[in-house]
Amino acid sequence: MVDRVLVTNEAAALIGKLRAVHGDLLFHQSGGCCDGSSPMCYPLGEFRVGAQDILLGHIEGCPVYIGAAQFEFWAHTQLTIDVVPGRGGGFSLESPEGMRFLTRSRVFTDAEWDVLRAAPAPLTGADA
Repeated sequence: MVDRVLVTNEAAALIGKLRAVHGDLLFHQSGGCCDGSSPMCYPLGEFRVGAQDILLGHIEGCPVYIGAAQFEFWAHTQLTIDVVPGRGGGFSLESPEGMRFLTRSRVFTDAEWDVLRAAPAPLTGADA
């Protein structure tokens, strides 16, 4: 199995801290104007996943979605959610912590890409 999304140990620790305060969480890989391409973290149920949003996978038990248009650009890459010091997006839960989530990417190998192309299409927000 090839994972489309991973998480660093540092980001996993912050997710645990945020979950202890806010409960279950959801990530959405932003492609919007306000937060650039930051992964945004929300309490589960407080962000409406669109019918065309693509479920990339789960990190620390949290679903990670990306918009369909963004997915077309990122489909050939494995995304890793990381965290660094700094101010996050205004709507993302980590912002008050003085940290911000960011996405690192790596192009899939030919073998990984072959596995992904042979797999069923990822679930969408309509399937959730």
